[in-house]
Amino acid sequence: MLVLSVAVASAVLSLGMSLPGVTERLYLHTRAATAGPDVVALAPDDSPVATSALTSLVDAPGVAATSRPYKQFWATLTPRGRPEVRVVVLGVDRKPGPIDRPLMVSGEWVSPGGVVVEKGFATAVDLRVGDQVAIAGRSYPIVGIGVTAARMAYPGAMMGGPGNGPSDRAGLVWMNEPDTRALAASDLPRTSIIYLRMHDPAATSKYMISYHETRNSAGGFVGDSFVNSFTWQFIANEDGRHLRDSQPIMIIGGWLLSFLAVAGMSTLAAGRAAGQVRRVGLLKVIGATPGLIAVVLLTEYLILAVLADALGLVVAHVLAPSIINPSGSLLADGAGLSGMVILMTTIVAVGVAILTVLGPAVRAVRSDAVTTLSAGSRRPEYLVMLSRVAALLPTPLLLGLRLIARRPGRAVLHLCGTAATAIGLTVLLMVESQPEQGWDFGGVVLADLANDQSRHLLMGVSAALIALSVVNTLTMTWTTAMESRATMAIARTLGATPGQITWGLSVAQLLPTLPGALAGIPAGLFLNWFFGPPDPPEMHTEWLFLVPLVLMLGTALLTALPARALARRSVAETLNAETA
Repeated sequence: MLVLSVAVASAVLSLGMSLPGVTERLYLHTRAATAGPDVVALAPDDSPVATSALTSLVDAPGVAATSRPYKQFWATLTPRGRPEVRVVVLGVDRKPGPIDRPLMVSGEWVSPGGVVVEKGFATAVDLRVGDQVAIAGRSYPIVGIGVTAARMAYPGAMMGGPGNGPSDRAGLVWMNEPDTRALAASDLPRTSIIYLRMHDPAATSKYMISYHETRNSAGGFVGDSFVNSFTWQFIANEDGRHLRDSQPIMIIGGWLLSFLAVAGMSTLAAGRAAGQVRRVGLLKVIGATPGLIAVVLLTEYLILAVLADALGLVVAHVLAPSIINPSGSLLADGAGLSGMVILMTTIVAVGVAILTVLGPAVRAVRSDAVTTLSAGSRRPEYLVMLSRVAALLPTPLLLGLRLIARRPGRAVLHLCGTAATAIGLTVLLMVESQPEQGWDFGGVVLADLANDQSRHLLMGVSAALIALSVVNTLTMTWTTAMESRATMAIARTLGATPGQITWGLSVAQLLPTLPGALAGIPAGLFLNWFFGPPDPPEMHTEWLFLVPLVLMLGTALLTALPARALARRSVAETLNAETA
């Protein structure tokens, strides 16, 4: 259970810590592998005036080289047996030029009569090499799947619509330029595009602002619209938009899971406290120093925490490409975990282990050898007034309150763990109550990748929170049941029934569950408001009443099994074991 808790927390936390800046690293890797441009410039049509405006960019300040102008068309693509979708068709040469050389992840580059589809778009529409597609009514085979750094990640292929006006989302298709004559003969919207290489790529934005200001003052318009330009920094920033909602989900979820891991490990450590105390007494008798005793007690937990952290990092490394590169439009070779992330996650795992067992270890080291080796039980100290008030309550509630009073720290841990789970469930319910958004690709609504990615990650984190909460509830109930065997056996001799004993153990877990569930709802609402969209649609807040109901019902069911097992144990057997 310790390994499971720490491994899940380490995996989620390491993924969350890997998200900041990762898109830019993947983009730079893709840009280097595909000779990506520093600037992409578009003119609103393919007229001689537009072409002249683009070729004049060679004289812009800081420009080192330019590609030739290309033409692109706004068309529709119809996969076999499925509705049509919108695409941008770019006419290219059989041999790519020095700027923008798309990398083939499968198949080959364009050939006469064959097209290449951008990887993110191909994944979304389920296109593969060898499939037949119809573009503007003509059939073409897909000969390759490629990636490029000259466009925003799918579905941002348009980079501005015809006439530099508003645009719909679309996928990207490369076509051999002679094959685009059929498109040119039709009345399809089109633009001209050119790629620039700068002397100083880091200062690209400054140069382009200066150029546009100069052209504007000289009346440098093409038709009714100005030549539009996109720097590589802008493209990288837009690609990172897919992960902006994912980062807080993973980081906050990782910390919530880490807290649940601390709660579960603390209960495990407390459950072994009696055996550890006797072990410490034996070590003291043979002359062990306090430092050696502390090392002995901490070592087993530290070893398991490090192994669990390694397991979590392996899981995170396997999942990283799909989470960090959801569209598949970038090369994911650099999507692994960095050394700093591995170091920070390991420090957290070790810190969790130390924080968990530090208290029991200190108490064990400070106790004298005679006390630690004594088998006698210790009389708990109760407040007289509390005892008198508790005596008036029903038996299950009385037993539950006394168990909480003996270990209030464990009740607080259970309350906080329940609140962490309630936070995850609240955010999940609020997100799921919102209508799903998507991009209209001409009759087919494809999911918004950023929104879809956030929903999947939130569901994964919530599932992990629920799983650890289940483990912790079982652990706390079983540990409490084992520690209170003598108390419950004495209660049986005084007339308590097995059913009352069972409900008493359940009450000890249910009483902290209710305030924890109620406290997690406003915290979840705040996180959803703080990290959610600025103008969210109307939400169905009545679903939030399910959170405390589900958590209370789940706790009752989970505590019933271990509580019932203890209640059915023979009283004589229990008391004999305790006094042996």
